[in-house]
Amino acid sequence: MTPERAAKIKRVLDHRQSGLAVIMENVHDPHNISAVMRTCDAVGIQDIYVLTTMIPRHKKFGRNSSASALGWLTIHEYDNTKACMNTVKQKYNKIYATHLGVESHSLYDLDLTENVALVFGNEHAGVTDECLSYCDGNFIIPQVGMVQSLNISVACAITMYEAFRQRTLAGLYDGTRRLPENECKEIQKKWRMYGE
Repeated sequence: MTPERAAKIKRVLDHRQSGLAVIMENVHDPHNISAVMRTCDAVGIQDIYVLTTMIPRHKKFGRNSSASALGWLTIHEYDNTKACMNTVKQKYNKIYATHLGVESHSLYDLDLTENVALVFGNEHAGVTDECLSYCDGNFIIPQVGMVQSLNISVACAITMYEAFRQRTLAGLYDGTRRLPENECKEIQKKWRMYGE
């Protein structure tokens, strides 16, 4: 491995956010999943949870959309909501879902500097009631158009970059490593082999 590659791996790991994750529930189009993965990598999210309870587990994700982001992330796949959400609750203090409900808050009112996981649902049906029952709240992305919905990959990108903005202002991208050391070692091992 070249010194430049080793330095890049260190720099990227030093900006990974241990307190921020994405959960995608029953997202049908693998290209949407891959686009979300690319955004997650771009803003320093390491952990993505792919929950499939109403559709078959994906055999592969859309390579073209991910631009190889898949290899740089830790993907957790579940086909049971309770198992997935209980695992997430052990690691994250808050879980918020994109959901247009009576008690939904604006994305811009959320504190995304917290230890938080964010749920994005199926392209047509949204987040299931079962998954919502594990969430601490719902949020929407404010819109003023006739169609009150966005593609999941777009919604995720907007949300992740709001988290990036808030966390940057809070100093969470200052280069201080936030991932546990044992996790960093495992990721470094995987990354050294990936792409060579």
